[in-house]
Amino acid sequence: MLNSFRVRLLLLLAALLVLTVGIQYYVNLRSVRTNTHFIIEQQKAIMAGVALGVNSLSSGLYLDQMRDQTKQPLLGEQGDQVKNVLIVDGEGNIKDSLDQTQIPRLNPDKSVTYVSVKDISLPPLQSAVELPSENATLPEGMTIVHQGTGGEPGAFYFPVETDKGRRFVIVILGSNRGPAIFRSQARQSLLYTLAVLLVVTALTTIVVWRFTRPIKSLSIGARRIAAGDFSFRVPTSERQDEMGELTELFNDMIVKLDRTRELEAQLYNAEKAVVVSRLASAIAHEIRNPLNYINLTLDHLRATFAPDDPQKLEKFNSLTTQLKSEVARINTRITEFLNYSRPAALEPKSLDLVAATRDALRIFEPQASECNVEIRVDKQGPVPRVTADAESLRSALTNLIINGLQALDGSGGRLSIALSQEEEGRRARIDVTDNGRGIAPEDISKVFEPYYSTKETGTGLGLAIVRKAVDDHHGTISVKSKVGEGTTFTITLPGEPPPKV
Repeated sequence: MLNSFRVRLLLLLAALLVLTVGIQYYVNLRSVRTNTHFIIEQQKAIMAGVALGVNSLSSGLYLDQMRDQTKQPLLGEQGDQVKNVLIVDGEGNIKDSLDQTQIPRLNPDKSVTYVSVKDISLPPLQSAVELPSENATLPEGMTIVHQGTGGEPGAFYFPVETDKGRRFVIVILGSNRGPAIFRSQARQSLLYTLAVLLVVTALTTIVVWRFTRPIKSLSIGARRIAAGDFSFRVPTSERQDEMGELTELFNDMIVKLDRTRELEAQLYNAEKAVVVSRLASAIAHEIRNPLNYINLTLDHLRATFAPDDPQKLEKFNSLTTQLKSEVARINTRITEFLNYSRPAALEPKSLDLVAATRDALRIFEPQASECNVEIRVDKQGPVPRVTADAESLRSALTNLIINGLQALDGSGGRLSIALSQEEEGRRARIDVTDNGRGIAPEDISKVFEPYYSTKETGTGLGLAIVRKAVDDHHGTISVKSKVGEGTTFTITLPGEPPPKV
């Protein structure tokens, strides 16, 4: 199941979900710890301030004296938790304060002047402990709120009963750091969430890229197959998921389509061969006998009814010769039909390819010389002997040479036949090359089809006969060509096995 893309995608999504939940849990846990620490520190500061005030009331010392004695780090100028501690009586007079501007002042007449709590900027108060409602009466200037305002200093009061009446210990804290902490936590949570989203986006991009890359390859393959290129194969990358299976099936489909196309071509050629065989038999039966009669009659006319007048005799001979030439041409076409349609009757024997090639090329030397065409045979290393029918092989070479000379258009050029070996002498290779006009790319796949010709006077059987001869000898033939540069036909034939020692 792990090879399934869907299963792996689900596992990836589950892992991302667990990662996201885990990170959020971690962020929330840190926030809870930070908030708990903040609350504990605030409670410590409140209790330190209350304890300082209570101890001052019980000992009779002033607050600053008590502060110096306790050396409490949450108090004093260096402390950032407690800003001030006040002791207020029931009438709202400040009896003592850490702020020297708020302490009572002794007048020259020995009277004491108190600073009223309502005359100072006192933050809204909250009770440091839960008090009964009947004890909630506070002096004027002490305003109670149930929830502090974010960012402003907080103040907490604690009532103390003394022998001189009720006193209120007021602890004024520094600026409320809670909102800043919460904003910092929100920023951290946002950063963590953004990091998770980036990781998820990156992983999703990788997964989508890996998933869609084979689809693009399949799209390219479909277009190339539609264009007739069955040699293309979609890269598999050894994937084991659904896309890998689809790619393998697609490649198998290409192979089967290519095989089907070959079978259709073979069937088409076989049907053509049947038609040609029937047509050739009919032509041989219906035309050759009249042609023979015409040919014999022309010989009889030339021997018996030749005029005595030299001018008329020349004209007579020219006409009869032309008629016999046309009869011979028709007979040649019939022979081509018969040679292509009849089963091969080969007489194989050991054959020297070099000698056979030079013999086939020799008869074209006068024509090549007249057309200023360089023809030659190149022996490239040892050439194995082959077992072949000499006439069939000669016919194939002759057709290729004629095809090459016609491609040069009588304007000069070069035609060469290179002989070599392949597979360490197990096969012989023949390359017939010309530097003529070449073959258009759209025509290369059709040049071996019977009756297909790009020449106005061609029958389209020359290269078909060559391919049939090569197939009869269990060989292969291929063609490479470029318009304006030339063409190369390559034939390979099985070589004779080496003699047993």
